[in-house]
Amino acid sequence: RATRSLKMMENEVFLSFTFYSTILILKMYVIAIITGQVRLRKKAFANPEDALRNGGVQFCREDPDVERCRRAHRNDMENIFPFLFLGAIYSLLDPSPAVARIHFLIFCVGRIIHTIAYLLRLRAPTRSVAYSVAQLPCFSMALQILLATTPYW
Repeated sequence: RATRSLKMMENEVFLSFTFYSTILILKMYVIAIITGQVRLRKKAFANPEDALRNGGVQFCREDPDVERCRRAHRNDMENIFPFLFLGAIYSLLDPSPAVARIHFLIFCVGRIIHTIAYLLRLRAPTRSVAYSVAQLPCFSMALQILLATTPYW
């Protein structure tokens, strides 16, 4: 078992995937923290017990800024979770480490720019371009996984 873990840590592609995945997960945690801070600042709580603790039940309400943070977080979940699956399987296909790193880097940078554009309300089409660019490596990895597994249908 320890030998298997050691082998996995020798896999340059998997280590690169692990690095970028961890950055993306930390980014998601940061958005969750930002959402909580915006809720506190705007006094817009999702649950009555939180509203009561912070000024009264009238603060159990929605706020456009909180909702924007929530949408950014939800968009991350819709895109980063599939990347985690695709990247892990792709890492097992023994791709070129340089090509794999480019896949992971493009996705990570695209998602970071997407979040910044979302939260800072950058002018269109910044957010949608970042989204689209980040999808390219996912489609590439998915296609390579399908091609590698086609003989096993």
